Parts: sequence; C-alpha cells; structure tokens
Amino acid sequence: MNPYSTPVPSRPWWKTTPAALGMLALVALLSAFSLALGFLVMVAAMVLVWVLPPWRWFARLGSMFGALVLLTIGAGLGGRLDDGGASKADAKPHTATGPRADVAASPAAAEPVVAADFTGGQLDKAETQARSTGYATKHHDASDEARSIFTRAGWTVCFQKSDEAAKTIDFAAVKTDEPCPDRDGGPLPWPTMPDVVSDTYNVAVKDLKQSGIDLGRVTLDDVYLDIDTPSAESAAEDGDEWRVCFQSPDRGSRITSTTPVILDLGKWTKSDTVHHCPTTKDATYKSPAGDPDHGRGHAASGDNSPPPGRSTSDSGESSSSSGGGNHTTVHPGAYCSPHGATGFTDRGTRMVCGPGSDGRNRWHS
Repeated sequence: MNPYSTPVPSRPWWKTTPAALGMLALVALLSAFSLALGFLVMVAAMVLVWVLPPWRWFARLGSMFGALVLLTIGAGLGGRLDDGGASKADAKPHTATGPRADVAASPAAAEPVVAADFTGGQLDKAETQARSTGYATKHHDASDEARSIFTRAGWTVCFQKSDEAAKTIDFAAVKTDEPCPDRDGGPLPWPTMPDVVSDTYNVAVKDLKQSGIDLGRVTLDDVYLDIDTPSAESAAEDGDEWRVCFQSPDRGSRITSTTPVILDLGKWTKSDTVHHCPTTKDATYKSPAGDPDHGRGHAASGDNSPPPGRSTSDSGESSSSSGGGNHTTVHPGAYCSPHGATGFTDRGTRMVCGPGSDGRNRWHS
C-alpha cells in the first residue's frame, strides 16, 4: 500500500479549527448576558485550544488572549444593554404611587437645609450642632469691643448670619454674664444704678429690678453696730421696716458684670424712738443700751443719754447734779463730735474731741 495515496483520516468536528473558533465566539456571546457564565466558557475554551485543534503553540497563546478580549467585549456590551434598558425604563411614565413619583413631587428634596436658630444658646454647642448639619462656622464678638473669643463655652450667641447656599454660619456672641447689644457690633447695654437711698427695702428691690440689675448680685449690710445684717429672705419678710441708708455705687453708675452692688440697711419699727439713718455706718448704736460703754459717760457712738447722776441740758451736754460745776463727762478713746468739743472724765481729766489714729474723732487728753 502506498502510504502517500492513503487518505488522511478525518478528525471529529469538535476537534477542528472551526469548532475552536466557535467556542471562542461563544465566550463573547455568553459573557454579554452573564459574566460568570462567560468566564466559565472562556476557561473551557482555553483548555480546548490546547488539547483539540492541531495548532502551534503561538496560535494557542493568541487564542487565549483573544478569549480574554472577547470576554471583556461581551461584558461591556452586556453593561451597555443594562444601561440602555434602565434608561428606557426611566423614560417610561410612572404612576402617582410609585417611589420615583414621590421624589419628583417633593420640591423640598432639592432645597438646601435651612440653618436652625441658635441665638441664646452656648457658642460651642451651637457650632457643634451647626457643623453636624454640614455648615461651616465662624464667630466674633457681638459688642463694639472687638474682643477675641478663646473659650467658646463661656460665650452666648446673640446674633447669627447664615448662608444656606454656601452652607456657612457666622455667630455673634458675648460673654455669658453680659447682656446682648441691640445690634451686632453695638455697645453692651449695661444697667445703671438707681437712687434708692431712704426707700424701703421693698421699693428699692422694685427699682433695681426695673433697672435690669440682678438681685442675686446685691449684697446687704447693716448701718448700726448693734444690729445684725439681714439676709435677703428676712429683709423681704419685713420689707417695709428696713430702709436703705447708703448705697454703692452711686446713682447713674454703670453696673457691669464685676460691679459690686451694696445696700446698707437700717430697721425701725413703730416702737422705736429713732426713725432716721445715722450720718455714718458702723459707728453708732441704734439702742444706747447696746453700747458697751453705756453708763460710763460715753458721749459718742450714738449714746446721747446722760450718765447716772447727770442730766441733759438744752445743748445736749450732760451736767453734774452734785456740785463741781456743769461739764460733760466723757470716756477716753470713745467716738465724739463735734471736732474741738471739750469734756471731762469721771476723775476730772480734761478731754478734747479730735482725730484719733484711725482718722475719726475721739476723746483724748
């Protein structure tokens, strides 16, 4: 038998070159509908091109690269088909009850978030809450003093200027214990001290409130050495019996956050014989019996009663009732008035009223 005339046996169709090329084309087709299925077919095609067709090695490598390219093209076509389908679906009209109809029908969905009102609140908390809603914040002194703000927790928001489009808020604040000005950059409206001298405590409290002064900052004091300082509660209970003898500061003074407000009170009831304020505070006794020198000829400290065995003349001086002439009996070192007055001790030593070491008039020899 002639080997050259012997016919070449035919290969099965699945081992032929057209079958391998069809397998590669199937990769692109299937990957257009399912990427996972296309990937599996690509793996199978790569195995087949190395086993079935009688290709050389470089042809087989090229076919593998082609399979990857076909997989990518098929996946891309599949994505474009999905996008096109979605676009067509979006182009269709929706019913009024559909979810997309709700979004389109709501104009508020496209509007910017309106900034909340933070006036009256603490500056640091206001900035934190504003930033949580997407706003950028800044701050400045609301008064005309242009002070720098270092500790925001100690400042209160008076005004705010917001820009919804740019999402920014500018806070104008003052210190927590300060009043807000009438306008941003205006002066602080500090209250002024009214004139409450000679008023009862009830009337004085009313005037202070009307002037905008916080009663919690008011300090009470007494004017007599023998009367204790009342508390605000006890003074309010007997508000018509307590009267203001002295005040600090004077009428018309500005009351800032650091200005002390002091009311010096005296108390008189219907049974008291004295119903007026002394000329100075903490220097006299309301009741002569409260003077520790009472009964020893003390002619000062508010004790105007004559010592035992003496009577009071029209001039206010005490005179002896038992010989020795008329003269004033005094006690060395006690307060006295007027300046230059003279008197005598129980032993007959002559005393003169003049300034002592503390600057007040006292009896001395």
